[in-house]
Amino acid sequence: MNLRLSLVFASILTGACPALAQQPLTLVQSIELPEVPAGPYADHMALDLKGQRLFTTPQANKAVDVLDLKTGKVLHTIPGFGNPHAVFYRANRNRLFVTDGGTGALRIFDATTYREIKSIKLELDADGIGYDEETGYLYVSNGGDAAGKKYALISIIDTVSEEKIGDIRVEAPGLEAMVIDHTAGRLYINLPESSSIAVIDLKQRAVIATWPLTKGKRNMAFAHDAQHHRLYIGCRDTDVRGSLVVVDTETGRELNRLPIGGWVDSVFYDPAKSRIYASTGVGEVFTYKRLPDGSYKALEPVDTAVMAKTAFYSPELDRLFVAVPHLGGTTAKVLEFKPQ
Repeated sequence: MNLRLSLVFASILTGACPALAQQPLTLVQSIELPEVPAGPYADHMALDLKGQRLFTTPQANKAVDVLDLKTGKVLHTIPGFGNPHAVFYRANRNRLFVTDGGTGALRIFDATTYREIKSIKLELDADGIGYDEETGYLYVSNGGDAAGKKYALISIIDTVSEEKIGDIRVEAPGLEAMVIDHTAGRLYINLPESSSIAVIDLKQRAVIATWPLTKGKRNMAFAHDAQHHRLYIGCRDTDVRGSLVVVDTETGRELNRLPIGGWVDSVFYDPAKSRIYASTGVGEVFTYKRLPDGSYKALEPVDTAVMAKTAFYSPELDRLFVAVPHLGGTTAKVLEFKPQ
């Protein structure tokens, strides 16, 4: 019996039964991926809003799975990846962009036929992406230790010409997650080995500052609140405990630390509900609500599965999708949650 249920039963027996807290997320459906073999990881996702397709990257299957959200079934599997990491769908060009860390490439597919159109060569460990809607540029992290380099790169891909147009060099052994701040013309990217954030000027295409973190370690995930000039940074402090560090983007100053579970890999900010969602590898999604005075209230954690650390939030659908890997008796699946 878990701790929360024990407290409820104890309250009933003593006659002091409080109202149960409503969970911030309700499970809508669970879409199983039966062909995915055992393996500890699943990486990032993307959404085709009009077609109601969810693109997933079950790394153990070395493939991209296309899920039909209407039927709750696997619609198609794109095989043949070395190590699929991040995926981006550009609807108005009907293109699917996938980073392949195993081969060091950004691979481009027709999103109707799933035929590969082009592969853009990058360094090994091509991983995270960030898309700038104003320019149509896709930023891709690659290189570093895994590529035998003492530095990492953020490669710039024009998604119209489908060509690499430049690189931004970052003096770090590896990069994790990025967000674009259009109001400041900046890109923020995690430097987990030094527990710091690189601030990149998008016009100069260069690192202009580095912000150290003291309230969390091994920063791996990001969310950006443009209205309040805040970054929410997911940190893996230990294997079982983590932090959301709140940073002021106007000053680079750390403002707060919010406790979460360990092995966080995805953080999202929902401006409509003033909520932060953090998906962690300890089997829970942690949710915080930003209050009008700028403080934060912890809401009830929501159960997922062990190592279900990667998620995708769609503000248009108002849904949170959590990728569950195939571990032990747990089949690979994607959990779809509706915020309450």
